[in-house]
Amino acid sequence: MANIAAQRIKREFKEVIKSEEVAKCAIKLELVNDSFTELKGEIAGPPDTPYEGGNFVLEIKVPETYPFNPPKVRFVTKIWHPNISSVTGAICLDILKDQWAAAMTLRTVLLSLQALLSAAEPDDPQDAVVAKQYKENLEMFESTARHWTNIYAGGPDLNKDFNDKIRKLVEMGVEEHQARVALSSYNWDLERATEQLFS
Repeated sequence: MANIAAQRIKREFKEVIKSEEVAKCAIKLELVNDSFTELKGEIAGPPDTPYEGGNFVLEIKVPETYPFNPPKVRFVTKIWHPNISSVTGAICLDILKDQWAAAMTLRTVLLSLQALLSAAEPDDPQDAVVAKQYKENLEMFESTARHWTNIYAGGPDLNKDFNDKIRKLVEMGVEEHQARVALSSYNWDLERATEQLFS
């Protein structure tokens, strides 16, 4: 790794570790294999959002050209959000693409992702299915996002009705995550999800 990038990451790493957000357990950063090119980030789901109480793990890959090019970041924890792929964890956020500036830091990235969880941009989606649900049925979107936070990010809200529907599909031989995706995509309409899975 280029020396500038390594030096810069070391400095930013310290900045995150000393930050007040870390003290409040809102963000976290650690090295993977003692390398400054691969980091693991964590953000807490912001209060008053469907992600509250959840803990989301991020994979952060730092290019040799850092800080002139943004880090590549994706969600490892599965999440239901218009700007994050429910399949790959890819993120649609301008500062991770063309709006990146060399003055930005890993702390900025983590805090921006946390802000994205509070304020989705459904008109610039990464996941069209989630964005459609967000725009057409916000209440359904919030229940679904809460359910995913509970299952994948250790969030507090358990939705018994959703779990019962997933169990029914699992009993028909559908893999649990596949059942959850189908139901989530069809507003938890068991009949439509079943049709889609078995068509």
